[in-house]
Amino acid sequence: MDILKGLKRLVNGPEISIFHKFQKPPYGGGNQFLMALTKEIKSRGVDIGQNAIGPSTKSVLFNSFEFDKNDLARGRERFHPRMIQRLAGPIGTYRGTDDKVDREIWAWNEQFADATIFISDYSYKKYLELGLVYKEPRTILNACDPDIFNRHGRSAPPDGSRKVRLIATAWSDNVKKGGPLLSWLDAHLDHSKYELTFVGRTKAEFKGAKVIEPVPSEKLAEILKQNDIYIAPSQDDPCSNALVEALTCGLPAVFLKSGGHPELVKEGGEAFTGENDVLEAIDKVAANYARYQGLISNPTMRETADKYLEVFLPKRT
Repeated sequence: MDILKGLKRLVNGPEISIFHKFQKPPYGGGNQFLMALTKEIKSRGVDIGQNAIGPSTKSVLFNSFEFDKNDLARGRERFHPRMIQRLAGPIGTYRGTDDKVDREIWAWNEQFADATIFISDYSYKKYLELGLVYKEPRTILNACDPDIFNRHGRSAPPDGSRKVRLIATAWSDNVKKGGPLLSWLDAHLDHSKYELTFVGRTKAEFKGAKVIEPVPSEKLAEILKQNDIYIAPSQDDPCSNALVEALTCGLPAVFLKSGGHPELVKEGGEAFTGENDVLEAIDKVAANYARYQGLISNPTMRETADKYLEVFLPKRT
């Protein structure tokens, strides 16, 4: 019976299909988010699959430009499902390059999309600044897998009997991920009061910080739960999945006032603008730790999946 069901699905296509070049973790935030979203929607009994369109396919989510464009075009032309594009960026702003890629992405939206999901209001507004107007725009913030990222087994909060543990993570060594700021922070922290850990890839040089190579999500969650405050130094990051993961594990954030960081953190941390005020922001959160932790309010994966399903299947009851 399972074989017959699988063959039928292969021929008919999934009800919802996500077009994305999925990678084995650890990988970038978009990849992690789409894997978690698929898991959540599948847990509800909805038939969701990857990179396939058939006569049963009602909706397709194509992620930015990271998918097989020929397969997507053929499937749309033959079966006419509802088409939704998910956008992070603008890519040029994030990479510090021109907007050529963003205009190519926009052309795909103009030609194929019925609706558009932006991962932050920041992202949506930055595209508008480039003069790029998208079909049926809607903002839905990222969330992460609650079976991995949660507050279970967290270390006790800092109480003055030990150092306050700061942590930052990044899977890209792009300088806009904040490596230089973290290197400066490592050199200027009061190391009698704080300790700093970095997990991931970076070109930054550290003298006192503990550096851990990229690890699977499960191990990363364990490490996050052993720490107290998350440092988010990335620039023009539309909706940092690394920040989402840390908040979901119960870490208040000290974040660069840039990109989508303020939309995620809200009152659950303190913003800084650079080297001139980052130490002050850290001290403020450390001195009022319970208050900031209690104000963390980033969306859950259940809430985020509900919003995606509203776009995928707008008449679904």
